[in-house]
Amino acid sequence: MRRIGYRLLAASLALMLLAAADQPPAALRRGINVTHWFRFPPSRDPAALRAYLGDAELEELARAGFTFIRLPVQHDTLAASDALADAVARVQRHGLAVVVALFADDWHLETSAADRAALLAAWRVLAPLLRRFDPAATFPEVLNEPVFADHPDAWFGLQHQALATIRAALPDNTIVLSGTDWGSVSGLRSLPSEADRNVIYSIHLYEPAELTALGAYRPGLDAGSMARLPFPVADQASCRATADSAPDAPTADLMRFYCAQRWDVPKVAARVAAAASWARDHHVALLAGEFGASQRLNEAARLGWLTAVRQACERHGVGWALWGYDDSMGLALHPPGDRRRIDPGVLKALGMMRSSNREASPRDAPVDAAP
Repeated sequence: MRRIGYRLLAASLALMLLAAADQPPAALRRGINVTHWFRFPPSRDPAALRAYLGDAELEELARAGFTFIRLPVQHDTLAASDALADAVARVQRHGLAVVVALFADDWHLETSAADRAALLAAWRVLAPLLRRFDPAATFPEVLNEPVFADHPDAWFGLQHQALATIRAALPDNTIVLSGTDWGSVSGLRSLPSEADRNVIYSIHLYEPAELTALGAYRPGLDAGSMARLPFPVADQASCRATADSAPDAPTADLMRFYCAQRWDVPKVAARVAAAASWARDHHVALLAGEFGASQRLNEAARLGWLTAVRQACERHGVGWALWGYDDSMGLALHPPGDRRRIDPGVLKALGMMRSSNREASPRDAPVDAAP
């Protein structure tokens, strides 16, 4: 009987460990991207980079309930490595973890062997820089939104090389990996899992782009008309009537296309569920590293969509990060020096009712910015 009891205990512990492996680290539950600190910053002067986001702003994010910052880092800002190290240290002093995500907007990784070598070289600089920080609060991300639409196997091989490069310098850190197709759910589902188990897999969620980005992938549309689209599409006839009011045929056609897709809460939840199913099948943890919707979108649709994504992620144990603190798809704040408080409507959509204690100023009016 005692032997049976030990076996049951061992089996229970194994199941607990397996379940824990399927969950993101507690530090990666609720995050926000700070999009322009080290990616297209207003100034590359080290002093300006240090001043971009102050202690008051970081404390406000922690107080609001965020647990981590995703920090996009353009590879050519690595020359300011001391400023980057200072930023990571200050974020962590406020109790926030940091995902350091490498961005490469001017690399052509699918076609250029030199750029692929540059990716690995960048991590040979960046990974040792992160060695000084607590591994439990520091998460290197191999690359933001790899594409490789025609050659996914090439990305799998390159990511594997980058993982090995990072792991050589950071043996204890959880490393963030992505699938192809801009880090989409579909790209994740085509990705073979790595033998390294101390990783977490990332997806980005902007579906449907006709709603969240007002169809920005198609130039020349009337953004004001696109911004009137509803979410959820509860009444297709009403949605089509909104489309019929558009001033030009291309805008009206795309709006009607959106209406016909019948996007609603269950459809958004199904996209998250598809990614979560892949993660469960591979016994790995999942992070929605980006999601957001244009500030120009009507408030009911925008907050409804944000709520739907956040709730679906939490239902499946998926960590998430809003894009972004300083971007019109998120909070649309403009550091340094922006003293507006965090939008309480967005905080509510994110399940965080607490808002800023900073005093409001005349600049608290909404910012009408294109995505």
